[in-house]
Amino acid sequence: MTASPEAAHWHAIVTGGSSGIGLALVRRLVASGVPTSVIALDDADLAALRHALPAVTCVAADVSDRVQAQAAVAECVAARGPCDLLVTSAGVITPGYFAELADVEFERQMQVNYFGTLWPIRAVAGPMIEAGGGSIVAISSFGGLMGVFGMGAYGPSKYAVRGLCETLRLELGPHGIHVLAVYPTDVDTPMLAREKPLHPPEENAMQGTIKPMSPDVVADTILDALRRRRARLYPGRRNALLAHLVMASPALATKYAEVAVARARPASRAAPR
Repeated sequence: MTASPEAAHWHAIVTGGSSGIGLALVRRLVASGVPTSVIALDDADLAALRHALPAVTCVAADVSDRVQAQAAVAECVAARGPCDLLVTSAGVITPGYFAELADVEFERQMQVNYFGTLWPIRAVAGPMIEAGGGSIVAISSFGGLMGVFGMGAYGPSKYAVRGLCETLRLELGPHGIHVLAVYPTDVDTPMLAREKPLHPPEENAMQGTIKPMSPDVVADTILDALRRRRARLYPGRRNALLAHLVMASPALATKYAEVAVARARPASRAAPR
């Protein structure tokens, strides 16, 4: 399965494909003539997608639920044929101080971000092995590369996606299956708009003044990485430089983060002397 993702015979399934990065990818796949299915929550975004792109097979499901995820993939396959490309982009985030986040947030973010990635992959991996190929793209986050202040619930779920991809690459690679993990920083999506007002000041200081990337630009880089069969993608030049710094010198990256956090810490939260 080494053809370009624009090949007309491919069937692409995109979870969370009704908004953000997923939607940008869906638009490009459809424009290239790729039979495409979307699995997303049954909400206004999915209704808008059905209206705007009637060629897309839309299936409403919560991918964090194993039974729903597997049934949704089966429905897509029944409608459009075996899955050749799976993109898992469903995700949620609620930032905040670790000690103040509700317990339910830790459960929800792990369920959606990790298990919502795992269950669709589990549903397509066996058939891809039998077919002798395919591609899997999982959207992680820069928060899956290093700890980020305020991301105590989100970061670990994205680290889990990273670990899953590293393992799958070794296990599925011999079967001709390409696994691509994507690590974006801020992307200009509805999810970011909901998240930003909840950032602690220390988180804003640590993230600096990084301008959010367009989801269209991220989608283009993902398709290019698919063609090149890359293993890891860090969209954006600055993001790529930061990612390589984090991996090459984690101690230096941590020191930078600690200094930024200390400078931004509100006086009311200063540690007692």
